[in-house]
Amino acid sequence: MTTLTVANCRALLGTPAKMTPAPVDIVIRDRRIADIRPAGARPPDGTVVDGTGRMATPGLVNGHNHSHENFQKGRHENMPLEVWSNLNRPLTPWNFTPRQVYIRTMIGAVESLRTGATTMVDDLIVGPVLRPDHVEAVLQAYEDIGIRALLAPGMNDQPLMDTLPYGRETFPPEVVKHLESQEKTPPADIMAFVRTLAKERHPKSRRVGTAASPSAPQRCTEPHLLAVRRLADDFDLPVVIHVHETRLQVVTGNLFYGAPMVEYLHRIGFLRPGVSLIHVVWVNPREIDMLAESGATAQHNPVSNLSLASGICPVRALLDAGVNVSLGTDSCASSFTISMLKTLNAAALVHKIRGDAPESWLTAGEAFAAATMGGATALGLGDALGAIEVGRTADITLWRLDGIAFTPLGDPLRQLVYAESGQDLDAVIVDGEIVMRDGRLTRIDEDAILAEARETYEALKPQIDDAEAGLASVMAACRTIYDRCLDHEIAADTYPARLR
Repeated sequence: MTTLTVANCRALLGTPAKMTPAPVDIVIRDRRIADIRPAGARPPDGTVVDGTGRMATPGLVNGHNHSHENFQKGRHENMPLEVWSNLNRPLTPWNFTPRQVYIRTMIGAVESLRTGATTMVDDLIVGPVLRPDHVEAVLQAYEDIGIRALLAPGMNDQPLMDTLPYGRETFPPEVVKHLESQEKTPPADIMAFVRTLAKERHPKSRRVGTAASPSAPQRCTEPHLLAVRRLADDFDLPVVIHVHETRLQVVTGNLFYGAPMVEYLHRIGFLRPGVSLIHVVWVNPREIDMLAESGATAQHNPVSNLSLASGICPVRALLDAGVNVSLGTDSCASSFTISMLKTLNAAALVHKIRGDAPESWLTAGEAFAAATMGGATALGLGDALGAIEVGRTADITLWRLDGIAFTPLGDPLRQLVYAESGQDLDAVIVDGEIVMRDGRLTRIDEDAILAEARETYEALKPQIDDAEAGLASVMAACRTIYDRCLDHEIAADTYPARLR
């Protein structure tokens, strides 16, 4: 039995998280929090982490990220999603080695730990041809660095031109022909691959586990979407799916299904607890009621939604209806960073522009709850993660209270949400193991990894540049579709997501 004591720390305990009035000792035995007692009440057990002048908080849960976009950081801005997203799906797939994929994954894992996230969901594009060695490289990166991760391989079965209104008539014929003739792994084979992952790496038993991702309703035929639903039910897996990120997606739902996409998913029985609808920016009150009734989660990605001008999710309306809300960064290609602290900060700030009643504005505590318990609940791990309480898994971050963000110390939770950028993060414990101590990652050589990431990117940059140049006609077609769909009406009661 391994024992670890975080000694003499202040702590945000329970749900909702409340600061202890005096220092405590947090005792961890075999991954779990075994005791929380007044500091010094007994000699510390096992290995000791000195928490003097530190604040212990539950680790943040990043409910949405795309590690396959980590080499696209900083390359573009000011494009709508439907145009920008093509940059991450080249017509000729990148020819990366497993080592390059491993290093690419590490870029996000390092930043996640360094900004207080102990859990992350990686929605990974594995096509058009599934490379099991690439998936293994991603899994190994998360194993090596020590973060908790759920890998969700993309499982869609529709070609690009069939995921957008007017796609086949707008895309150049040669692109349509290329996409139809392109070598690809059959969707059933990817489904079988995820089924094997679920048997070997269930997130309730493995630190690095798996989840199901059908990507988005418009990217799947209905039979395929329901097959993913059955797989998730068979293995009690969490599901992540992009829904209503943009206004164009509401138009898409109306044209494809005769209803907005949340209503469509509700109609076919897809919604239930353990399903995270990523973004849900453009929704109406009926859809919010459906989410509340089903127990599904609304997964809020404020930085990405602002960067891509997708809009602002109606979080207050969702919370008031009883919908579970979690937080995610999305990729560093759309958000420029996968800092959960920036996401936490943006979530607490951006909703203050909605309405004139201060009582309706999102609080720091509500944003923090979404980033911790909300995220754990979304993944079916609400009884294990998301809070510092006896019996829960020990995913804990320690923050120096003598840094500028906490000086002077007024309200520590508010200052964590609004002022902290990661500079005061001193230690991180994941699954009961110290993965950062004294500000340094313990399981990897961070300097060497980042140096290799820089070298790898420079070596791959010509290939990435060429792939992007070859997408010009596709992006032009997507812009035409985007502009055309602006003329389509959507339900008048849809929550306003953008300022005119």
